[in-house]
Amino acid sequence: MLQRLRLAALAAATLFVPSVVSAQEVVRVGNLKLAHFAGVSYVKEIAKSCGLTVDLKIFAKGPDIMQAMLAGELDVGATASEAAISARGNGAPVYIVGGFAKGGARLLATPDSGIKSAADLKGKKVGVTRGSIQEVLLGAEMAKHGLKAKDVNLIYLGYPDLNQALLQKQVDAIMQTEPQSSQAIARGFGVEVIKPYDTPVGTPIRTLVMTETFYKDHSKVAAKFMECFVKAQKTFIDDPKTAETFVTQDVFKGQVTGAEFQEALANSPYTLEMSADHIQKTTDVMAEHGIGKMSKPAKATDWVKLDLLEAAKASAGAK
Repeated sequence: MLQRLRLAALAAATLFVPSVVSAQEVVRVGNLKLAHFAGVSYVKEIAKSCGLTVDLKIFAKGPDIMQAMLAGELDVGATASEAAISARGNGAPVYIVGGFAKGGARLLATPDSGIKSAADLKGKKVGVTRGSIQEVLLGAEMAKHGLKAKDVNLIYLGYPDLNQALLQKQVDAIMQTEPQSSQAIARGFGVEVIKPYDTPVGTPIRTLVMTETFYKDHSKVAAKFMECFVKAQKTFIDDPKTAETFVTQDVFKGQVTGAEFQEALANSPYTLEMSADHIQKTTDVMAEHGIGKMSKPAKATDWVKLDLLEAAKASAGAK
């Protein structure tokens, strides 16, 4: 009888053994549906091997991700730097903890526009996504030629709508992201004017952002997530074919071809780079051109926290 009671107690106990992934180890991640952001989405695909569960949500634009983080709905977000900089400049408790892609911008024009440089934008209809890194780069390129916002007819549209506007010649030029700019070129309704990387911003780096709460209060899970993030990025960097398959089939469901992905990748390579200096330069350009409407631009060294990234890179043998 005693033996049977012990066995029954043991069987009952097994019903209450906590799962391998606790509630705390479910990481809520916000991302964008863009080719160069796909490495962040790939973390969900390999999360189980990292001992995590990733609850991935896709948003239309970076500022929406920052709002969700402020609302307590996300632990981690992938954005272009301007969304994070603007949020922090308005007091948001977030940290930049890494980078995952470089570039990802092109100034395109219609084939018959006659636009050969940013100087030719004066008096033209120019499309851009409001509050995007492309808007930051557009402002910086125009400033090089003495142009201000009032000198062009700025039209604010979402990334997919920018291509439609260029196709239908509702605008003369657009500052576009990837893979949309590669699609416009491949399909003949857009021509490249410049890749806008010759301003004080340099080549923009997309940012991985964490809430301060997640970084500080769930540091072990945050570190584990960064290890998984580095693993995903390293997979895409070392094995472009895996990246191509995931982006063309899983992310864009066949709407982007392999050739378009390769063209996009050439202009927005995956990376593990990030620095406070880069974020400071971008902050300064945003403040100069009034982009982001920050109450007080934050000093980059106060909120760019790269210790988890460097530890994860060292563990994975990544540069």
